[in-house]
Amino acid sequence: MDPILLLGLVILGIVAGILGALLGVGGGIIFIPVLTIVYGLTAVSAAALSLVGIIAISSWGSAIYLNKGVPNIRIGLMLEIGGVAGAIIGAMIAVYLEDWILIAVFSAVMLFSAYRMIKNGGSDYTLENEDGEFEYNDLKCGESVCYDVEHKAGGTVGSIFAGMISSMTGVGGGVIKVPIMNIYMKMPIKAAAATSSYSLGITAFSGAVVYLIHGSVPLELAAFLIIGSVIGAEAGTRISARIDASSLKKYFSLLLIASAALMLLRAGGYI
Repeated sequence: MDPILLLGLVILGIVAGILGALLGVGGGIIFIPVLTIVYGLTAVSAAALSLVGIIAISSWGSAIYLNKGVPNIRIGLMLEIGGVAGAIIGAMIAVYLEDWILIAVFSAVMLFSAYRMIKNGGSDYTLENEDGEFEYNDLKCGESVCYDVEHKAGGTVGSIFAGMISSMTGVGGGVIKVPIMNIYMKMPIKAAAATSSYSLGITAFSGAVVYLIHGSVPLELAAFLIIGSVIGAEAGTRISARIDASSLKKYFSLLLIASAALMLLRAGGYI
């Protein structure tokens, strides 16, 4: 492949890594439009390669978050019970679907998630409580925030759907998990994003293995994407310490709408 295009993969990994680690969405909302529109990959190959990049982002970014005590490990692992099962099912289904179906699913998920975030505005629906069951270190103010979590069982069930979406579209599942944790389970947005970033690698790995067995992972491109993703994840976790929760939601919504629009234009043959 042209060296310029390979360099582009590194840059793509950096951008997606920053946004993925910052918002807890894994970076797939950036990977998928670029890999399909610019690099001309099929929806299945783009999803498979995206999951590889998400594994790198999650592994590197979560290591930094864990050192700062932001992710909720207990909740993250609990949600992965459903996430892993869903990821395996989603990948097994995706390899038999037409590209336009996967693109339609991707766009629908983006728009729904953006709607949920915009509807709730800048509010952070958190059950903050000085005697809360959980706590995290707010990197911006340098203080510990205690909070409670609702609907744990329901969140785990929702993670099955998130895992399926993760593997079928390559977005990583964070676009579903972050709203579930923040809006439904009442976790602070920063804790939700960090927890999502921490757990996405497990979900992505489960789906990537199925794609790898099926031969859908373009291995010649994966190394360059991983290099950029690691660099971006490092930068994203550091930037998160300087951004407010309300800003995270705003940027998240805009990215989701932009990704959905690009993919719909691609499906319609306009780009």
